[in-house]
Amino acid sequence: MKGRSYTLVYDGECRMCTHSTQRLIGWDTAHRIEVTPSQAAGVMARFPWIPAAAYTEAIQLVGPGGETWQGAAAIEQLLTILPRGRWIAWVFSVPFVRTLADRVYRLVARNRYRLGCSEHCQSRPPHVGSPD
Repeated sequence: MKGRSYTLVYDGECRMCTHSTQRLIGWDTAHRIEVTPSQAAGVMARFPWIPAAAYTEAIQLVGPGGETWQGAAAIEQLLTILPRGRWIAWVFSVPFVRTLADRVYRLVARNRYRLGCSEHCQSRPPHVGSPD
């Protein structure tokens, strides 16, 4: 994985997140993105500028030089660098789409364990996805 331009850090305990990142790996035909769960050893030490709480709130995309995007902004950036994503990345140039994408992302992220796992899922941490 060394030598990749970007690192995507996601919630490895979330089935929906894990499934989405597996799909992303298939789209990364140029092999530019390292994908790692936030629970992996050394992640926080590797990216000390990202607060620990940020990993539970949203995906983190770290680019060259340490530039970091999270949530919907990370998805927008991913779409611009992935060959298959470029055909849809233009949608973020439409007025209000970034704001709407950010709100939808936060809603899905807060409820990801309910959306990706049903109530029987044992891996769901009790503090994530609780009602506001």
